[in-house]
Amino acid sequence: MTASTPRPATGFVSALRKFLESAAAGGIVLMVAAALAMLVANSPLASAYFGALHAYIGGLSLLHWINDGLMAIFFLYVGLEIKRELVDGRLASWDQRRLPVLAAAAGMAVPAAIYLVVAGGEPMFRNGWAIPAATDIAFAIGVLALLGERAPTSLKLFLVTVAIVDDMGAVAIIAFFYTSQIDLVALLAATAILGIMFALNRRGVRSLALYLIFFGLLWFAVLQSGIHATIAGVLAAFAIPIVKTPGHPDAEDSPLHRLEHALDFPVSYLIVPIFGFANAGVALSGIRFSDLLAPVPLGIAAGLFVGKQLGIFAAIWLAVRTGFAAKPRGATWLQIYAVAVICGIGFTMSLFIGGLAFADPLLVEEAKLGTLAGSLAAALAGFLLLRFAPLAGDSAMREDALAREIDSGVDSRDA
Repeated sequence: MTASTPRPATGFVSALRKFLESAAAGGIVLMVAAALAMLVANSPLASAYFGALHAYIGGLSLLHWINDGLMAIFFLYVGLEIKRELVDGRLASWDQRRLPVLAAAAGMAVPAAIYLVVAGGEPMFRNGWAIPAATDIAFAIGVLALLGERAPTSLKLFLVTVAIVDDMGAVAIIAFFYTSQIDLVALLAATAILGIMFALNRRGVRSLALYLIFFGLLWFAVLQSGIHATIAGVLAAFAIPIVKTPGHPDAEDSPLHRLEHALDFPVSYLIVPIFGFANAGVALSGIRFSDLLAPVPLGIAAGLFVGKQLGIFAAIWLAVRTGFAAKPRGATWLQIYAVAVICGIGFTMSLFIGGLAFADPLLVEEAKLGTLAGSLAAALAGFLLLRFAPLAGDSAMREDALAREIDSGVDSRDA
Protein backbone atom coordinates (compact mmCIF):
# COMPACT_ATOMS: atom_id res chain seq x y z
CA MET A 1 0.00 0.00 0.00
CA THR A 2 1.28 3.42 -0.87
CA ALA A 3 0.66 6.66 0.92
CA SER A 4 -1.71 9.05 -0.77
CA THR A 5 -0.56 12.44 -1.97
CA PRO A 6 -0.77 14.87 0.97
CA ARG A 7 -3.70 17.23 0.70
CA PRO A 8 -4.06 20.69 2.15
CA ALA A 9 -5.68 20.59 5.54
CA THR A 10 -7.65 23.79 4.96
CA GLY A 11 -11.39 23.28 5.25
CA PHE A 12 -11.15 20.00 7.11
CA VAL A 13 -11.65 19.19 10.74
CA SER A 14 -9.11 16.57 11.75
CA ALA A 15 -10.10 13.00 12.55
CA LEU A 16 -8.55 13.52 15.96
CA ARG A 17 -10.89 16.40 16.76
CA LYS A 18 -13.88 14.37 15.54
CA PHE A 19 -12.78 11.41 17.65
CA LEU A 20 -12.49 13.49 20.82
CA GLU A 21 -15.88 15.09 20.26
CA SER A 22 -17.54 11.77 19.44
CA ALA A 23 -15.97 9.99 22.42
CA ALA A 24 -17.10 12.79 24.73
CA ALA A 25 -20.69 12.75 23.50
CA GLY A 26 -20.74 8.95 23.41
CA GLY A 27 -19.45 8.83 26.98
CA ILE A 28 -22.30 11.04 28.16
CA VAL A 29 -24.83 8.82 26.32
CA LEU A 30 -23.23 5.80 28.02
CA MET A 31 -23.64 7.45 31.43
CA VAL A 32 -27.34 7.98 30.70
CA ALA A 33 -27.74 4.36 29.54
CA ALA A 34 -26.04 3.03 32.70
CA ALA A 35 -28.20 5.21 34.94
CA LEU A 36 -31.33 4.10 33.08
CA ALA A 37 -30.33 0.45 33.49
CA MET A 38 -30.00 0.92 37.25
CA LEU A 39 -33.41 2.63 37.40
CA VAL A 40 -35.14 -0.10 35.38
CA ALA A 41 -33.44 -2.91 37.33
CA ASN A 42 -34.83 -1.45 40.55
CA SER A 43 -38.33 -0.64 39.29
CA PRO A 44 -41.50 -2.63 38.58
CA LEU A 45 -40.03 -3.23 35.11
CA ALA A 46 -37.17 -5.29 36.57
CA SER A 47 -38.70 -8.70 35.82
CA ALA A 48 -39.39 -7.72 32.21
CA TYR A 49 -35.85 -6.27 31.89
CA PHE A 50 -34.05 -9.37 33.17
CA GLY A 51 -36.50 -11.70 31.40
CA ALA A 52 -35.87 -10.03 28.03
CA LEU A 53 -32.10 -10.24 28.44
CA HIS A 54 -32.29 -13.98 29.04
CA ALA A 55 -34.82 -14.71 26.30
CA TYR A 56 -33.38 -16.96 23.58
CA ILE A 57 -33.28 -15.93 19.93
CA GLY A 58 -31.73 -18.24 17.36
CA GLY A 59 -30.01 -20.42 19.95
CA LEU A 60 -28.47 -17.55 21.94
CA SER A 61 -29.91 -15.31 24.65
CA LEU A 62 -30.43 -11.63 23.88
CA LEU A 63 -27.64 -10.81 26.35
CA HIS A 64 -25.39 -13.27 24.52
CA TRP A 65 -26.16 -11.63 21.16
CA ILE A 66 -25.28 -8.24 22.64
CA ASN A 67 -22.09 -9.37 24.38
CA ASP A 68 -20.81 -11.67 21.61
CA GLY A 69 -22.41 -10.15 18.53
CA LEU A 70 -22.76 -6.39 18.89
CA MET A 71 -19.58 -6.19 20.93
CA ALA A 72 -17.67 -7.88 18.10
CA ILE A 73 -18.44 -4.75 16.08
CA PHE A 74 -17.23 -2.64 19.03
CA PHE A 75 -13.97 -4.62 19.06
CA LEU A 76 -13.68 -4.17 15.29
CA TYR A 77 -13.87 -0.42 15.90
CA VAL A 78 -11.30 -0.69 18.72
CA GLY A 79 -9.03 -2.69 16.44
CA LEU A 80 -9.28 -0.04 13.72
CA GLU A 81 -8.31 2.65 16.24
CA ILE A 82 -5.37 0.59 17.46
CA LYS A 83 -4.10 -0.09 13.93
CA ARG A 84 -4.47 3.55 12.89
CA GLU A 85 -2.55 4.75 15.94
CA LEU A 86 0.22 2.16 15.45
CA VAL A 87 0.62 2.82 11.73
CA ASP A 88 -0.17 6.51 11.33
CA GLY A 89 -0.95 8.06 14.68
CA ARG A 90 0.29 8.79 18.18
CA LEU A 91 1.79 5.31 18.59
CA ALA A 92 3.65 5.20 15.29
CA SER A 93 7.13 5.51 16.82
CA TRP A 94 8.78 4.37 20.01
CA ASP A 95 9.22 7.97 21.19
CA GLN A 96 5.46 8.39 21.01
CA ARG A 97 4.68 5.00 22.55
CA ARG A 98 6.99 4.94 25.52
CA LEU A 99 5.00 7.01 28.05
CA PRO A 100 1.47 5.69 27.25
CA VAL A 101 2.73 2.09 27.05
CA LEU A 102 4.50 2.39 30.39
CA ALA A 103 1.51 4.13 32.01
CA ALA A 104 -1.00 1.64 30.60
CA ALA A 105 1.11 -1.37 31.62
CA ALA A 106 1.44 -0.10 35.19
CA GLY A 107 -2.23 0.86 35.13
CA MET A 108 -3.14 -2.75 34.38
CA ALA A 109 -0.61 -4.55 36.56
CA VAL A 110 -1.19 -2.65 39.82
CA PRO A 111 -5.02 -3.01 39.83
CA ALA A 112 -4.69 -6.72 39.06
CA ALA A 113 -2.21 -7.11 41.93
CA ILE A 114 -4.49 -5.23 44.34
CA TYR A 115 -7.43 -7.42 43.33
CA LEU A 116 -5.41 -10.58 44.00
CA VAL A 117 -4.27 -9.26 47.39
CA VAL A 118 -7.87 -8.53 48.38
CA ALA A 119 -9.72 -11.45 46.76
CA GLY A 120 -7.06 -13.92 45.68
CA GLY A 121 -7.17 -15.89 48.91
CA GLU A 122 -10.07 -17.91 47.53
CA PRO A 123 -9.30 -19.86 44.31
CA MET A 124 -12.84 -19.35 43.03
CA PHE A 125 -12.33 -15.57 43.04
CA ARG A 126 -8.91 -15.41 41.37
CA ASN A 127 -10.23 -15.47 37.81
CA GLY A 128 -11.48 -11.91 38.28
CA TRP A 129 -7.97 -10.42 38.43
CA ALA A 130 -8.29 -8.68 35.04
CA ILE A 131 -11.64 -6.97 35.73
CA PRO A 132 -10.13 -3.78 37.25
CA ALA A 133 -7.32 -3.65 34.67
CA ALA A 134 -9.32 -1.86 31.95
CA THR A 135 -10.17 1.81 31.31
CA ASP A 136 -13.40 2.89 29.61
CA ILE A 137 -12.28 5.46 27.03
CA ALA A 138 -15.77 6.82 26.24
CA PHE A 139 -16.83 7.19 29.88
CA ALA A 140 -13.51 8.80 30.84
CA ILE A 141 -13.54 11.28 27.95
CA GLY A 142 -17.19 12.01 28.77
CA VAL A 143 -16.17 13.06 32.28
CA LEU A 144 -13.45 15.31 30.87
CA ALA A 145 -15.97 16.83 28.47
CA LEU A 146 -18.13 17.91 31.40
CA LEU A 147 -15.16 19.94 32.67
CA GLY A 148 -14.78 22.02 29.51
CA GLU A 149 -11.63 24.15 29.59
CA ARG A 150 -10.70 22.82 33.04
CA ALA A 151 -9.42 19.66 31.28
CA PRO A 152 -6.38 20.49 29.06
CA THR A 153 -6.51 19.02 25.55
CA SER A 154 -3.06 17.51 26.06
CA LEU A 155 -4.45 15.38 28.87
CA LYS A 156 -7.42 14.30 26.76
CA LEU A 157 -5.00 13.14 24.06
CA PHE A 158 -2.83 11.40 26.63
CA LEU A 159 -5.84 9.65 28.18
CA VAL A 160 -7.02 8.47 24.75
CA THR A 161 -3.58 7.08 23.96
CA VAL A 162 -3.27 5.29 27.30
CA ALA A 163 -6.78 3.86 26.91
CA ILE A 164 -5.98 2.56 23.42
CA VAL A 165 -2.86 0.78 24.71
CA ASP A 166 -5.01 -0.43 27.61
CA ASP A 167 -7.50 -1.86 25.08
CA MET A 168 -4.67 -3.75 23.39
CA GLY A 169 -3.81 -5.33 26.74
CA ALA A 170 -7.45 -6.16 27.47
CA VAL A 171 -7.86 -7.86 24.09
CA ALA A 172 -4.75 -9.97 24.73
CA ILE A 173 -6.03 -10.89 28.20
CA ILE A 174 -9.40 -12.00 26.81
CA ALA A 175 -7.72 -14.08 24.10
CA PHE A 176 -5.16 -15.80 26.32
CA PHE A 177 -6.78 -16.02 29.75
CA TYR A 178 -10.53 -16.23 29.14
CA THR A 179 -10.61 -18.97 26.53
CA SER A 180 -11.76 -22.39 27.71
CA GLN A 181 -11.93 -25.36 25.36
CA ILE A 182 -10.64 -25.03 21.80
CA ASP A 183 -12.30 -26.55 18.73
CA LEU A 184 -9.32 -27.10 16.44
CA VAL A 185 -11.40 -27.45 13.26
CA ALA A 186 -13.15 -24.12 13.87
CA LEU A 187 -9.83 -22.52 14.85
CA LEU A 188 -8.23 -23.71 11.60
CA ALA A 189 -11.20 -22.33 9.66
CA ALA A 190 -10.81 -18.97 11.42
CA THR A 191 -7.09 -18.96 10.64
CA ALA A 192 -7.78 -19.69 6.96
CA ILE A 193 -10.37 -16.89 6.73
CA LEU A 194 -8.01 -14.43 8.39
CA GLY A 195 -5.24 -15.53 6.03
CA ILE A 196 -7.48 -14.78 3.04
CA MET A 197 -8.22 -11.32 4.42
CA PHE A 198 -4.51 -10.52 4.80
CA ALA A 199 -3.86 -11.91 1.30
CA LEU A 200 -6.52 -9.59 -0.12
CA ASN A 201 -4.83 -6.70 1.69
CA ARG A 202 -1.43 -7.61 0.23
CA ARG A 203 -2.92 -7.78 -3.27
CA GLY A 204 -4.29 -4.25 -2.93
CA VAL A 205 -7.97 -5.16 -2.69
CA ARG A 206 -9.86 -2.26 -1.07
CA SER A 207 -13.48 -3.41 -1.25
CA LEU A 208 -14.93 -2.87 2.23
CA ALA A 209 -17.95 -5.02 1.41
CA LEU A 210 -15.67 -7.99 0.74
CA TYR A 211 -13.76 -7.52 4.00
CA LEU A 212 -17.01 -7.23 5.96
CA ILE A 213 -18.30 -10.50 4.47
CA PHE A 214 -15.13 -12.25 5.59
CA PHE A 215 -15.45 -10.53 9.00
CA GLY A 216 -18.87 -12.15 9.41
CA LEU A 217 -17.43 -15.56 8.50
CA LEU A 218 -14.48 -15.01 10.83
CA TRP A 219 -16.81 -14.06 13.69
CA PHE A 220 -18.80 -17.29 13.29
CA ALA A 221 -15.65 -19.43 13.09
CA VAL A 222 -14.13 -17.82 16.18
CA LEU A 223 -17.45 -18.19 18.05
CA GLN A 224 -17.40 -21.93 17.30
CA SER A 225 -13.71 -22.26 18.18
CA GLY A 226 -14.10 -21.53 21.90
CA ILE A 227 -12.13 -18.27 21.74
CA HIS A 228 -14.35 -15.35 22.64
CA ALA A 229 -16.08 -14.21 19.46
CA THR A 230 -15.27 -10.53 19.98
CA ILE A 231 -11.60 -11.25 19.26
CA ALA A 232 -12.67 -11.66 15.62
CA GLY A 233 -13.32 -7.92 15.51
CA VAL A 234 -9.74 -6.98 16.41
CA LEU A 235 -8.24 -9.61 14.10
CA ALA A 236 -10.36 -8.43 11.17
CA ALA A 237 -9.42 -4.81 11.83
CA PHE A 238 -5.73 -5.57 11.42
CA ALA A 239 -6.42 -7.11 8.00
CA ILE A 240 -8.20 -4.03 6.61
CA PRO A 241 -5.96 -1.80 4.44
CA ILE A 242 -4.95 1.68 5.56
CA VAL A 243 -3.58 4.53 3.45
CA LYS A 244 -1.17 6.63 5.47
CA THR A 245 -1.82 10.37 5.63
CA PRO A 246 0.77 11.72 8.07
CA GLY A 247 0.01 15.26 9.13
CA HIS A 248 -3.14 15.50 7.00
CA PRO A 249 -6.83 14.57 7.20
CA ASP A 250 -7.70 10.96 6.41
CA ALA A 251 -7.50 9.74 2.83
CA GLU A 252 -10.87 9.15 1.17
CA ASP A 253 -9.49 6.01 -0.51
CA SER A 254 -8.34 4.44 2.79
CA PRO A 255 -10.66 1.51 3.66
CA LEU A 256 -9.68 1.60 7.33
CA HIS A 257 -10.47 5.29 7.71
CA ARG A 258 -13.78 4.95 5.85
CA LEU A 259 -14.89 2.00 7.98
CA GLU A 260 -13.79 3.68 11.20
CA HIS A 261 -15.80 6.79 10.35
CA ALA A 262 -18.81 4.68 9.31
CA LEU A 263 -18.75 2.79 12.63
CA ASP A 264 -18.20 5.86 14.78
CA PHE A 265 -21.87 6.79 15.22
CA PRO A 266 -23.37 3.28 15.66
CA VAL A 267 -20.64 2.19 18.07
CA SER A 268 -20.64 5.38 20.18
CA TYR A 269 -24.37 6.02 20.26
CA LEU A 270 -25.96 2.60 19.83
CA ILE A 271 -23.74 -0.43 20.49
CA VAL A 272 -21.87 0.75 23.60
CA PRO A 273 -25.00 2.32 25.22
CA ILE A 274 -26.98 -0.89 24.48
CA PHE A 275 -24.19 -2.91 26.09
CA GLY A 276 -24.18 -0.56 29.08
CA PHE A 277 -27.96 -0.76 29.43
CA ALA A 278 -27.91 -4.57 29.20
CA ASN A 279 -25.04 -5.08 31.64
CA ALA A 280 -25.18 -2.25 34.19
CA GLY A 281 -28.54 -3.20 35.67
CA VAL A 282 -27.95 -4.36 39.25
CA ALA A 283 -30.90 -5.01 41.54
CA LEU A 284 -30.09 -3.13 44.74
CA SER A 285 -32.91 -4.56 46.83
CA GLY A 286 -31.40 -6.48 49.70
CA ILE A 287 -27.89 -5.16 49.04
CA ARG A 288 -26.22 -3.69 52.11
CA PHE A 289 -23.11 -1.57 52.40
CA SER A 290 -21.33 -4.59 53.86
CA ASP A 291 -21.85 -6.39 50.52
CA LEU A 292 -19.34 -3.99 48.99
CA LEU A 293 -16.80 -5.35 51.43
CA ALA A 294 -17.09 -8.88 50.05
CA PRO A 295 -13.82 -9.99 48.40
CA VAL A 296 -14.87 -9.69 44.74
CA PRO A 297 -16.57 -6.26 44.75
CA LEU A 298 -14.00 -4.83 47.16
CA GLY A 299 -11.09 -6.17 45.11
CA ILE A 300 -12.51 -4.74 41.89
CA ALA A 301 -13.43 -1.36 43.39
CA ALA A 302 -10.04 -1.04 45.10
CA GLY A 303 -8.24 -2.07 41.91
CA LEU A 304 -10.07 0.52 39.83
CA PHE A 305 -10.01 3.39 42.30
CA VAL A 306 -6.68 2.85 44.06
CA GLY A 307 -4.72 0.64 41.68
CA LYS A 308 -5.30 2.63 38.50
CA GLN A 309 -4.28 5.99 39.92
CA LEU A 310 -1.32 4.52 41.79
CA GLY A 311 0.02 2.59 38.80
CA ILE A 312 -0.47 5.26 36.15
CA PHE A 313 0.67 8.27 38.16
CA ALA A 314 3.72 6.48 39.57
CA ALA A 315 4.72 5.35 36.07
CA ILE A 316 4.41 8.89 34.66
CA TRP A 317 6.29 10.44 37.58
CA LEU A 318 9.14 7.93 37.35
CA ALA A 319 9.34 8.27 33.55
CA VAL A 320 9.60 12.06 33.76
CA ARG A 321 12.03 12.07 36.69
CA THR A 322 14.37 9.59 34.98
CA GLY A 323 14.18 11.32 31.60
CA PHE A 324 12.54 8.28 29.99
CA ALA A 325 9.71 10.45 28.65
CA ALA A 326 8.45 14.02 28.74
CA LYS A 327 5.52 15.19 30.84
CA PRO A 328 2.30 15.92 28.90
CA ARG A 329 2.71 19.56 27.99
CA GLY A 330 0.52 22.28 29.42
CA ALA A 331 -0.57 20.15 32.39
CA THR A 332 0.29 20.42 36.07
CA TRP A 333 1.14 17.42 38.22
CA LEU A 334 -2.21 17.73 40.01
CA GLN A 335 -4.04 17.61 36.69
CA ILE A 336 -2.02 14.57 35.62
CA TYR A 337 -2.89 12.88 38.91
CA ALA A 338 -6.58 13.69 38.35
CA VAL A 339 -6.50 12.04 34.93
CA ALA A 340 -4.80 9.00 36.47
CA VAL A 341 -7.75 8.81 38.88
CA ILE A 342 -10.24 9.11 35.99
CA CYS A 343 -8.52 6.16 34.28
CA GLY A 344 -10.09 4.12 37.10
CA ILE A 345 -13.39 4.27 35.22
CA GLY A 346 -13.41 0.71 33.91
CA PHE A 347 -17.08 0.48 33.04
CA THR A 348 -17.53 -1.12 29.59
CA MET A 349 -14.48 -3.39 29.43
CA SER A 350 -14.62 -4.26 33.14
CA LEU A 351 -18.26 -5.32 32.88
CA PHE A 352 -17.38 -7.30 29.78
CA ILE A 353 -14.46 -9.14 31.41
CA GLY A 354 -16.56 -9.71 34.55
CA GLY A 355 -19.06 -11.66 32.46
CA LEU A 356 -16.21 -13.85 31.15
CA ALA A 357 -14.40 -14.32 34.46
CA PHE A 358 -17.15 -16.03 36.46
CA ALA A 359 -19.64 -18.77 35.67
CA ASP A 360 -21.55 -18.22 38.93
CA PRO A 361 -24.29 -15.59 38.33
CA LEU A 362 -23.87 -14.37 41.91
CA LEU A 363 -20.19 -13.60 41.32
CA VAL A 364 -21.05 -11.87 38.03
CA GLU A 365 -23.45 -9.61 39.96
CA GLU A 366 -20.79 -8.94 42.60
CA ALA A 367 -18.35 -8.07 39.81
CA LYS A 368 -20.89 -5.59 38.42
CA LEU A 369 -21.32 -4.05 41.85
CA GLY A 370 -17.57 -3.62 42.31
CA THR A 371 -17.16 -2.22 38.80
CA LEU A 372 -19.93 0.32 39.29
CA ALA A 373 -18.67 1.37 42.73
CA GLY A 374 -15.02 1.72 41.66
CA SER A 375 -15.88 3.50 38.39
CA LEU A 376 -18.25 5.92 40.11
CA ALA A 377 -15.69 6.74 42.81
CA ALA A 378 -12.99 7.32 40.17
CA ALA A 379 -15.29 9.52 38.07
CA LEU A 380 -16.37 11.70 40.99
CA ALA A 381 -12.90 12.04 42.54
CA GLY A 382 -11.21 12.76 39.20
CA PHE A 383 -13.90 15.27 38.24
CA LEU A 384 -13.57 17.19 41.51
CA LEU A 385 -9.77 17.19 41.36
CA LEU A 386 -9.72 18.61 37.84
CA ARG A 387 -12.53 21.04 38.58
CA PHE A 388 -10.58 22.73 41.36
CA ALA A 389 -6.98 22.11 40.20
CA PRO A 390 -5.16 25.38 39.31
CA LEU A 391 -4.45 25.74 35.60
CA ALA A 392 -0.90 26.05 34.30
CA GLY A 393 0.19 29.69 33.92
CA ASP A 394 0.45 29.50 30.12
CA SER A 395 -2.50 27.13 29.67
CA ALA A 396 -4.53 29.44 27.39
CA MET A 397 -1.58 29.93 25.01
CA ARG A 398 -0.82 26.21 24.93
CA GLU A 399 -4.48 25.31 24.34
CA ASP A 400 -4.65 27.70 21.38
CA ALA A 401 -1.47 26.25 19.87
CA LEU A 402 -2.62 22.65 20.34
CA ALA A 403 -6.07 23.44 18.93
CA ARG A 404 -4.45 24.86 15.79
CA GLU A 405 -2.35 21.71 15.41
CA ILE A 406 -5.36 19.45 15.80
CA ASP A 407 -7.63 21.40 13.46
CA SER A 408 -4.89 21.52 10.83
CA GLY A 409 -4.82 17.74 10.86
CA VAL A 410 -1.38 17.53 12.47
CA ASP A 411 -1.22 15.39 15.59
CA SER A 412 0.64 16.85 18.53
CA ARG A 413 3.34 14.24 18.91
CA ASP A 414 4.39 15.23 22.40
CA ALA A 415 0.92 15.93 23.79
